[in-house]
Amino acid sequence: MSPLELNSEQIAEILSVGELDVVGRLRYSSNGAFLVRAHADGAEVGAVYKPRRGERPLWDFPDGTLFRREVAAYEVSHALGWGVVPVTVFRPDGPLGPGALQRFVDHDPEEHYFTLLEDHEDRFRQFALFDVLVNNADRKGGHCLHDQANDLILGIDHGLTFHAAWKLRTVIWDFAGEPVPPALADDVCRVSAEAFDGPLGHRLADLLSPSELAAFGVRSTDVIREGQFPEPDPGYHSVPWPLV
Repeated sequence: MSPLELNSEQIAEILSVGELDVVGRLRYSSNGAFLVRAHADGAEVGAVYKPRRGERPLWDFPDGTLFRREVAAYEVSHALGWGVVPVTVFRPDGPLGPGALQRFVDHDPEEHYFTLLEDHEDRFRQFALFDVLVNNADRKGGHCLHDQANDLILGIDHGLTFHAAWKLRTVIWDFAGEPVPPALADDVCRVSAEAFDGPLGHRLADLLSPSELAAFGVRSTDVIREGQFPEPDPGYHSVPWPLV
């Protein structure tokens, strides 16, 4: 069975329990990241494996937590129903120890946010709102990939998310000040209600600290109350570097 014939639940199952073969290390990654093949029951899924032991210490994020934030970002994306993040699971028994395992996205590296925006504005409104909710501190243009297999725009590299302090840093400011579309606001309302007592809250509690989970709830409530995309904060470096 090819990956195109698998749904997200089947992909998650293969990534969670399948045998892993390491293909090689991904170049230019700031943290240790490896291309692997996960296979089970005759099906194979290419994936990116980010082990905890490959994370570089950062001054503002707790050590050894970035891989959990990658998984948490997927959980929120999945709960919203937006599919912004490729299927991502926590793998406790990876070749280099615990880490995140994310479906590999076959894409053209020449395509990125700035080349895709004109034809995919509504999709990037989802990205912009998603990044507010998860407090993405590093949304570069190159983190927006055109999945050639499924003809869908996907986002990767969500290790710098869910900080309890406001840290939104993104290239997606084109919708700043616009009203949030009602359908997206409805999705946020639904997920906000699940952030603590529902299944999403229980999953996030295993991945984030109590203060980070509480801050996620506050951001969700703020988005609903304010009803518009935020503007860049004056005096704050609201755009990452490099842009792509």
